[in-house]
Amino acid sequence: MRILHTMLRVGNLEKSLQFYTDILGMQLLRQKDYPEGRFTLAFVGYGDEASNSVLELTHNWDTHEYNLGEGYGHIAIEVDDVYAACDQIKSKGGEVVREAGPMKHGKSILAFVRDPDGYMVELLSTERKD
Repeated sequence: MRILHTMLRVGNLEKSLQFYTDILGMQLLRQKDYPEGRFTLAFVGYGDEASNSVLELTHNWDTHEYNLGEGYGHIAIEVDDVYAACDQIKSKGGEVVREAGPMKHGKSILAFVRDPDGYMVELLSTERKD
């Protein structure tokens, strides 16, 4: 068994695709409109779906905003250099909400960025210490 994907409902598919592809460097793997259901599914990730977990971005055409709820945490992405990743994200217009630095009560280097719908994305160093 393995995790196939995580689904996020997004209010503006174009903005979300731009964030996940241009700012975070993922690839658009596939996208399909479902006119009868009035929604679009777009799958993005860092590699093919056969061997990688990916994100499913679901855009319901008649919904432009969602409440995130209290149970949602974040998506975590491993990067070689959290500091450099934050600089690159900011240079492309991304919003870093927690600058790169050591984890509170720990040693791992991390940062948080916010996607266009308000979802949090954690950047973690490949050299995690705890």
